[in-house]
Amino acid sequence: MRPLLATIDPSALRHNLSVVRQHAPTAAVLAVVKADAYGHGLARAAAALSDAEGFALVELDAALRLRSAGYQKRIVLLEGFFEPGELPVLAEHGLSTVVHSMDQVAALDGLAPDARLDVLLKVNTGMNRLGLSPEQYAQALEKMRRNAGIASITLMTHFANADDERGVAWQMERLRRLPGHDALPLSLANSAAILRYPETSRANWVRPGIMLYGCSPFAGKTGAEAGLRPAMTLESRLIAVQALKPGDTVGYGGMFRAERATRIGVVACGYADGYPRHAPTGTPILVDGKLTRTVGRVSMDLLCVDVTGMPEARAGSRVVLWGEGLPVERVAEAARTVSYQLLCALAPRVRIVES
Repeated sequence: MRPLLATIDPSALRHNLSVVRQHAPTAAVLAVVKADAYGHGLARAAAALSDAEGFALVELDAALRLRSAGYQKRIVLLEGFFEPGELPVLAEHGLSTVVHSMDQVAALDGLAPDARLDVLLKVNTGMNRLGLSPEQYAQALEKMRRNAGIASITLMTHFANADDERGVAWQMERLRRLPGHDALPLSLANSAAILRYPETSRANWVRPGIMLYGCSPFAGKTGAEAGLRPAMTLESRLIAVQALKPGDTVGYGGMFRAERATRIGVVACGYADGYPRHAPTGTPILVDGKLTRTVGRVSMDLLCVDVTGMPEARAGSRVVLWGEGLPVERVAEAARTVSYQLLCALAPRVRIVES
């Protein structure tokens, strides 16, 4: 059996949820489990995070799977419904929907009076992706309040700069200008806001995503610095070791040229498994618990590592690509991407086990 596997630690997910509680002790938690729970497996993550008051995702079929699995708590579709024909399905299964456009507001007129739909009204306070403009907000709210098919309305916005120097104050000020905003339940804080801006976590609902999986939302930081634990460890084995002479190259395009006698370990993992093809020579990696670097171009099924000065390294040596002992954030930094992308890109062919 190919030695590449991802180990998921449910206890780490539960621990990370407890960290959310520490930062937002009065708020209910919508655990974000979109994109197959950031690559960790929807059913697996939902079971580990079952103490959360609700789940949030974007895929209707995944929301229905959660209902079929017996989860009766709040389940929110973060992008809302995509066509009016989905509304009866949402109502039948008690799913909550974000409403972010006037087209969606108009479509809600087709709700049956007994639909009892739970709605999150999303206002654009500066992210400029999804959300009603502040000018549309009052009209939409009034229209929705008159709709007998709507059971409840929560006011929602999304922060654009909670993870950088600009912060959230400018968006909070825009939110406070909305008439009657303080009369509605609020859902504001993502992971970065939960960790950095406690005032945003005093709302009724928080929406942690990446921090649940053990990663920091802040550039240059790791989850461990916030007391988080990695929930995924991607590991493999060396399947060969090559001895290079000075001047020898490695892999496609000869992107790495040995300047001296060099031992190269070959790892059973490549970009078809979700490892970033663009990761350059020097990306950190662990071999038998020792930090070393990748060398050369990542190929579809293999990548190479420098095991010079590691005489114990041999075929069969354990390799950690990220997770236990090696924060995924450090790998992402080297590859000029973010931990979110690496976790979500885990390929279906990677074997997954629970610790």
